[in-house]
Amino acid sequence: MYVPSAIDWFLRKAAAYARRKKPLPTTPEIEDHVFLFLGGLHRSGTSILHRLLREHPSASGFTGTAVYEDEGQHLQTVFPPAKVYGGPGRFAFDPRSHLTETSDLITASNKEHLLREWGAYYNLERRVLLEKSPPNLVRSRFFQALFPGSRFVFIVRHPIVVSLATQKWSGNSVVELILHWYVANRILFDDFKRLQHSLIFRYEDFVQAPQSYLDAICNLVGIDSFKPQESVANFNGKYLLAWFPRYERERELLIHLYPEVVAFLSQLGYTLTEPYVTNLADKRFLADTRSAKQ
Repeated sequence: MYVPSAIDWFLRKAAAYARRKKPLPTTPEIEDHVFLFLGGLHRSGTSILHRLLREHPSASGFTGTAVYEDEGQHLQTVFPPAKVYGGPGRFAFDPRSHLTETSDLITASNKEHLLREWGAYYNLERRVLLEKSPPNLVRSRFFQALFPGSRFVFIVRHPIVVSLATQKWSGNSVVELILHWYVANRILFDDFKRLQHSLIFRYEDFVQAPQSYLDAICNLVGIDSFKPQESVANFNGKYLLAWFPRYERERELLIHLYPEVVAFLSQLGYTLTEPYVTNLADKRFLADTRSAKQ
């Protein structure tokens, strides 16, 4: 079996870096555009959502960038990416990762620089500019201040699934990963109260009726509904099957030592035992500011 050498790895990295685009020489005009920021913890479904929306003829999203999952956090030098704060399963534990309207990074020059860096990858003939990075869930107030009128869509997925799927990257225990899920999403819901145009929904609901959620997002940004080509499926099953009985000790630890986490999960229709996901009295969105503040 062929095993890539260190030289092979370096050459691939060098080739990827060479494909990176230089910032635009001038700052693009975006008065007629709207930013749509997508966020949610790693492995929450942000990538599939980004790919689907990228198919819309009025939307432009990063593609073929040579960075992980075409995430905008890796295509700029204005603010630190999540890896600076520990990366997947860790970043929300670091208070510095939480950016708001009080950040010193909110300056006219930083805004222009970010637009030149990101603008090199956008089709600026399209009205909606997509940017997907998982840590956007702790940066929404920052982006709203930097780009007034921005829209935000957040997707939440069961913490068991997110934690087991993220463990290979973080090295944290499952309990630590679920606590990270809790900390990150508490920040999200607290910050959400200060956003003007935004939606939060569950991955489990989205995969059941993706078209209805895509329609709602199109309405949020003011573009026509569309039917993407890529299909959507629910991949929670294998992770939930692995949870019990393998992680029974971790489950009991969370239930007895962290009742506030269990209570928060319950509010979102999640449990640490079967059935794991419950209906929320036909409530489509966990939070929705479209009607109240548009």
